[in-house]
Amino acid sequence: MKVFIAGGTGFVGGHLVRALLDSGHSVRILVHGRSTNSGEVEQVTGDVTRVETFEQSLSGCDAVVNLVGIIREFPARGITFERLHVQATANLLAAAAGNGIRRYLQMSALGSRPAAVSGYHQTKWRAEELVRGSGLDWTIFRPSLIFGPHDAFINMLAAQLRLAPIMPVIGSGSYRLQPIHADDVARCFTLALEMPETIGQAYELCGADRLSYEALLDMITAALGRSRPFKPHLPLGLMKLIIPYMQKIPQFPITMDQLQMLLEENIGGSEWQKVFGFEPRGLREGIGEYLRKT
Repeated sequence: MKVFIAGGTGFVGGHLVRALLDSGHSVRILVHGRSTNSGEVEQVTGDVTRVETFEQSLSGCDAVVNLVGIIREFPARGITFERLHVQATANLLAAAAGNGIRRYLQMSALGSRPAAVSGYHQTKWRAEELVRGSGLDWTIFRPSLIFGPHDAFINMLAAQLRLAPIMPVIGSGSYRLQPIHADDVARCFTLALEMPETIGQAYELCGADRLSYEALLDMITAALGRSRPFKPHLPLGLMKLIIPYMQKIPQFPITMDQLQMLLEENIGGSEWQKVFGFEPRGLREGIGEYLRKT
């Protein structure tokens, strides 16, 4: 099967490309820069927010995978949830239909739902609605926090903890997460291509470990070979007043959307394991592989 991937150059995309190639599929990915051939992966140039720039590039493909997503907006640069989640999805669906491609896989996010509070989840849900109404043979995946080599979140926390054994925590720190390894997410996407029973279904992808944010910090420091950090608690009410102003600075590490998603928690069930037939990798082992000192 020849698979067209939008978002294939990102963190999860790298894992998915490897999984697809290992399973005998061929891959064509959409890139922003100059199109080149790189080994077994074909690259085509286009802008996912402008369907006319890439629609013809889907010719000859059997399936489309949309991994495009952002966790933070930069409106001055045209980087918004509306453009990258909703408009990009609409364009990919139109391009798939225009090329007669029936199979379509979408990466959404755990917590996407009607009447979501965060703009991130709102636009992820609206993108899902477009997929469900497309008439294509779709499957939607809603991963929790994804970890693995070169991830953003775990590596960011680890980098700060390497500098000093202190990590401020907003609020109680008891809000829970259930991270899943990028390899497990990629495996689900790859398996779904050969599983007709996944058509018309949406799956929450959560890992084996459900732990609080504070416990996650302790696990990261253990993986770094260090003792538990000092975790001063910042008043939630105060941070809700400060963050809306500070988030305008690109270097500020958190936005109100991200805070809201943390407070909501990022946990789910294990039903997907029954469908895809494997257990997720453990968080402690997984982060230990790439945070361990070399």
